[in-house]
Amino acid sequence: MIDNRKEQERAELHRTIWNIANDLRGSVDGWDFKQYVLGFLFYRYISENLTAYINKGEIEAGTPDFDYSKLTDEEAECVRADMVTTKGFFILPSELFCNVRANAAKDENLNETLSKVFKNIESSAQGTVSEDDFKGLFDDIDVNSNKLGGSVAKRNERLVKLLDGIGEMKLGDLQNNTIDAFGDAYEYLMSMYASNAGKSGGEYYTPQEVSELLTKLTIIGKTEVNKVYDPACGSGSLLLKFAKVLGKDKVRQGFFGQEINITTYNLCRINMFLHDIDYNKFNIAHEDTLTEPQHWDDEPFEAIVSNPPYAIRWQGDDNPVLINDPRFSPAGVLAPKSKADFAFIMHSLSWLATNGTAAIVCFPGIMYRGGAEQKIRKYLIDNNFIDCIIQLPSNLFYGTSIATCIMVLKKSKTDNSVLFIDASKECVKVTNNNKMTAENIDNIINTYTERTDKEYVSKCVANDEIEAQDYNLSVSSYVEQEDTREKIDITELNKRIDEIVARESLLRDEISKIIAEIEVQ
Repeated sequence: MIDNRKEQERAELHRTIWNIANDLRGSVDGWDFKQYVLGFLFYRYISENLTAYINKGEIEAGTPDFDYSKLTDEEAECVRADMVTTKGFFILPSELFCNVRANAAKDENLNETLSKVFKNIESSAQGTVSEDDFKGLFDDIDVNSNKLGGSVAKRNERLVKLLDGIGEMKLGDLQNNTIDAFGDAYEYLMSMYASNAGKSGGEYYTPQEVSELLTKLTIIGKTEVNKVYDPACGSGSLLLKFAKVLGKDKVRQGFFGQEINITTYNLCRINMFLHDIDYNKFNIAHEDTLTEPQHWDDEPFEAIVSNPPYAIRWQGDDNPVLINDPRFSPAGVLAPKSKADFAFIMHSLSWLATNGTAAIVCFPGIMYRGGAEQKIRKYLIDNNFIDCIIQLPSNLFYGTSIATCIMVLKKSKTDNSVLFIDASKECVKVTNNNKMTAENIDNIINTYTERTDKEYVSKCVANDEIEAQDYNLSVSSYVEQEDTREKIDITELNKRIDEIVARESLLRDEISKIIAEIEVQ
């Protein structure tokens, strides 16, 4: 029954988002539309989150009818300092989502009102420990953009529609909704526009089921971890999967990541809030992870997950400092300038705790190419850091049909071998894409934990055997593909051919007799 209710809530939420999309279609393209919806969704979320927190405190203190949204701004100022310390931000009652929405249709300066509200929310954290978590969060929501309309009146008309659309989403009580409604809305929007979201430079949105597989690979045998990290965190979906699989309280020190794209960096921080992760439980940094890593001094991470951009350019040996960087120097060589894949892998290994596990999505080419990449594979194998290579099905990711792999890294292994898993068949066909089911994920996890040889599925290969194969890490080199073609019995086939030939000869004789009889007549 709960599952039905959950699916009904999710379907209703998706319908509402789709309706807003139809209302704005033609004026705002998909990627920009997503920015507006997420921005307004975030605005509604923090408004309701703050209101619910204050109301709960007052009701428990003996004021059962208290409603923060009904206070005057002057009355509310007395809790500003406490809220900034506790929640990381503050919103005046008049600037709450519900009150701005209630007045929106008759507010001729709605664009200015919203611009001021967004600025005030950000400035409420200024000079405090939460400043970096709120700074620039609304930068991508330009309420004065011509994309919303050619005149102020047109722009405000669409802003009213946005406020109403977001306000009508049945997101329910923050504590009692059976789905993570705000987070689910975010994920739906991301997947809705993933295929045409302007992704370039080798970046691909990670499907939820792949996120779940990566998460489960890193927490086997654990009920909690110190913290999780993604060096190319994008919108944060991989990090947040830990909150769903483990529970956010089981990630003791929080969620850490770095993202080079400023817009995606802002979306990631918004995503943290929408999944009810408090400002003091996440640390998302902006800059290039490979050349300007922002978590140097942090305690190593027990869980690292990542889907870094594939085959992007980086400074490599053009930067003489990098070969001496403690992240890259142990391998004695840098990843090629045109393919930074192994730079992300070496970075992740460097950040990994002794008792930790890293699961990284990789393009297959890095598993067998020569040159610098082969030398880095040699370093990883000779030092026994690679625990497993998993071949995934093709057509899993939006924007590419290539069959990717997962590399699992560990610093404290119990054997000197690598497990190779062929999971290329672990999927179901959904429209033009493949999708992994819960059963597919469980099958892969079980194969990983059992660590035994299974015909056509898995093989545990000693490191010295991999060395003999020139450090080739392609799954197909070690796990034999099952021949699913129909097996032909040659003896039986020849017998049938002889019978057909004999039958053909008999038929020819019969036809000849008939023709002869006709000619006599």
